[in-house]
Amino acid sequence: MGYFLLYENMLNTVLYARDKWLVSDGILLPDKAFLYLTAIEDADYKEDKIEFWNNVYGFNMSCTKKQAIMEPLVDTVDQKQIVTDCQLLKIMDISQMVSGDASFTVPFKLVAERDDYIHALVAYFDVSFTKCRKLMGFSTGPRSRATHWKQTILYLEDVLTICEGEVLSGNMTVAPDQKNPRDIDIMIKYALNGQRCVVSRTQYYKMR
Repeated sequence: MGYFLLYENMLNTVLYARDKWLVSDGILLPDKAFLYLTAIEDADYKEDKIEFWNNVYGFNMSCTKKQAIMEPLVDTVDQKQIVTDCQLLKIMDISQMVSGDASFTVPFKLVAERDDYIHALVAYFDVSFTKCRKLMGFSTGPRSRATHWKQTILYLEDVLTICEGEVLSGNMTVAPDQKNPRDIDIMIKYALNGQRCVVSRTQYYKMR
């Protein structure tokens, strides 16, 4: 399992091994994976690491900022930063899926749990061992104990002002990069039609 579950195309290696060597009544563990999305307030980091490029000791280097915002950040998120609910994006049955299932487009609707700003979307995954006598698993989410996989943070070009109960909606498209399948191309279309903020935008990201 890679960052964002799918990074570095490691899941396809597992599927290849499953198809080549697993006997008909064999068990693959973990056998289920669940990809989630939420939204966070993260003004300090975005100002320090991304908006920084607008004025680097008097020089406008905003062209670098565009590149920086395209690369998702793998880091640990403080659960206090979470602004919306968490939505399940995708369920992957690793015991049955094929490699093409790692490419998908899914909708999302994130409901604000308080009045706040949104600077980024955060993706994480849970896995389950459903074939065990006792259901087991773990989460890589920000409300769980930190893991090697941390969370994947996708910064937005806009700073969204959202009020409790308002909905940030859109869809996410995920696919291996055509030139280097270890990389992941992510496209997010999002829209907010709120009391204090109205925005609609498409952003592209590349995990590499």
